[in-house]
Amino acid sequence: MSSDLTKKAVKMLLNGARMLSEPCPYCKGVRVMKDGHALCVNCGREPEITKTEPELTKVQNTESTLSILEKKLQNLSKELEAEKDHEKQQQILKSINSLVEILAKLKN
Repeated sequence: MSSDLTKKAVKMLLNGARMLSEPCPYCKGVRVMKDGHALCVNCGREPEITKTEPELTKVQNTESTLSILEKKLQNLSKELEAEKDHEKQQQILKSINSLVEILAKLKN
């Protein structure tokens, strides 16, 4: 471990970086991360830009949730169309209304 890397890691930690629980994939050394940049204190490599919660994952999760909710909405619409009992129709309509509100919130 070079003193330059140690100084850099200490400076990062003092400026809000955090130590990662995952070791460096190249040398298994200790890594610190700040602003999505992980630095190995042992070998100095920055293997990849990572984020604690990548935006791509958030978008994929939102799209997945939207897709599921839209399918549920389609299923409820079909169920409503076939339902003859007035009380069950009202329950289905309440569920549809809730789904529509949630979909609107997720799309914004």
